[in-house]
Amino acid sequence: MAKKTAEPLTPLELEIMKVLWETGPAFVQTVQERLAADRKLAYNTVQTMLNVLLRKGKVRREIQGRAYLYEPVVSRPQTARLAVSDLVHRMFDGSAESLVMSLVEARQLTPEKLAELSALLDKNQEADPEDNHGDDHGDDHGKD
Repeated sequence: MAKKTAEPLTPLELEIMKVLWETGPAFVQTVQERLAADRKLAYNTVQTMLNVLLRKGKVRREIQGRAYLYEPVVSRPQTARLAVSDLVHRMFDGSAESLVMSLVEARQLTPEKLAELSALLDKNQEADPEDNHGDDHGDDHGKD
């Protein structure tokens, strides 16, 4: 079975992954209890969603006693990169610059944060002078 680790997460899948990133390997019941603060989900629903994540290649499982222990295969930073890349491609036609401009226009980026980003770009440019500030518009979509 081919794993689809490049597939973005649904909101519920992301909530479940956050639990696993915070707790480490966990049984279905543990995930269900951790989600209970936000929403009441049936045990079977959580189990089904963990199995969907398993099919997508986002988690792996190991039998322990009579229950499966689930653990994340993808990291939070990998998932964030994929989500941002997906957003850039779907909403901004592959233009990361348009995303940044949208964040500026929506006042989500302060002048201080923009200065930090500029310094980070300068630092990355010094480290790799062949790179032209990411002008490939994130064409590595799905390569994690």
